[in-house]
This record gives sequence, C-alpha cells and structure tokens, in this order.
Amino acid sequence: MRKFQSMLKRITLAIGLLLLAKITFAQYDPKAFEILQAVSNKYKDIPVFKAKIIYSLINESEGINDNFQGEIVIKGEKFRLLMEEQEIVNNGEFVWTYIPDVNEVSIDNYDPETNDINPTKILNAYKEGFKYLYLNDVAAGGEIYQVVDLVPEDPKNSQYFKIRLQVNKKDSMLKSWTMFDKSGNKYNYDVENFSTNLNPEDNFFVFDVKKHKGIEIIDLR
Repeated sequence: MRKFQSMLKRITLAIGLLLLAKITFAQYDPKAFEILQAVSNKYKDIPVFKAKIIYSLINESEGINDNFQGEIVIKGEKFRLLMEEQEIVNNGEFVWTYIPDVNEVSIDNYDPETNDINPTKILNAYKEGFKYLYLNDVAAGGEIYQVVDLVPEDPKNSQYFKIRLQVNKKDSMLKSWTMFDKSGNKYNYDVENFSTNLNPEDNFFVFDVKKHKGIEIIDLR
C-alpha cells in the first residue's frame, strides 16, 4: 500500500504538467521556448478538461515495469482523480483520499504549498529553476512530436535530473512526459482521450461520504 501511495503522489504531481499553460518559462533554448510557449497558449484558455492517464514505472536494472491508468478531471485548482485502487477529490479547500478496498476516506486541508497530492503544486515548482532544450522531432502513430528536455539548474537539490516532454507539432498538445530520477526509475505518463467538452458542477469535486455505507472517516483537518 505504501508503494502504491508513493506512486500515486508522483502521478498526481506529474498531472500538473498538463497545465504548463500557467508556467513562466525561462528562455535558454529558443526553439524549446517557442514550443513551450505554444503549449502555454493552447492550455491557458481551457477552463476544465478530462484526460486518461497511462502511467508506467520502469527500472531496467531492477526488472521493474509496472503499469497503471486512471482518469483525471481538472477545473482550476479543483480535481478528481479516479484509479482502480484509490480516488482523490479536491475542491480547492479540502482533499478527500478514498480507498475502496477498505472503505476508508481521509480528509485533509488543501494546501497548494505543502500538499503533495496536488496537481497545481508542480506549477509552482516549475516556474523557475529549469533549463529547456529542444532535442528533435519524432514520428509515432501518424503524428509528429517535438521532444523537449527540462533539466534542473540545481541538480543536487532536485529529485529528478531530467524531464522529457513530447508535444504534438500539429496542435501543441502535450502527449507524454517521462521523469527520470536519481535512483534509476523512469516515470512515464501518456495522455489519451483529452476532452474539453464537459462542464462539471462544483459539487463534482466534493466527495460524498453518504454514498458509501459504513465508511470509515479519518478527519485530519
């Protein structure tokens, strides 16, 4: 369970990369800056979206290749992440973490500065401190993707030594990203079924305990 929760934190942190639109990029490589700015312009006017996230944890030296998938709906700082083993709901004030197997939900205050399970936290983390480098274009599935590396300016104090993004050249949509950590792990995230054709009410981002008979509530507020 602890391993899964750690994995889930990385997923929800990384989902924030979908919101690159709100990041102020430092211009190191002009080509990379141009690509990232195009992503920014694409996403900044999207008030709400839904996407399927396919996640892979790979460590070749340890023979690890785990795969998970989930669905995320994001509306500003609110989000709802649904996976097989866990559900996380955030209304911008509180965060509910529900584990179906044990019918248990924990409730905590939402803090964008300290809450690890928070897609918007990575937005603040990536506003500065990274260099940007365009690598090349790659073809896959009939599309052309522009590959950009983000490298920390201070690698000693960064968990990841590199983050590699693939951006669709045709529409500037973020297709995938891979986070490389110092222990040899690669966390790969693919975005599928991206949709903006929805308008969820605010109560969609509130976990309703009344719908779960006999649920155990752990209130950490």
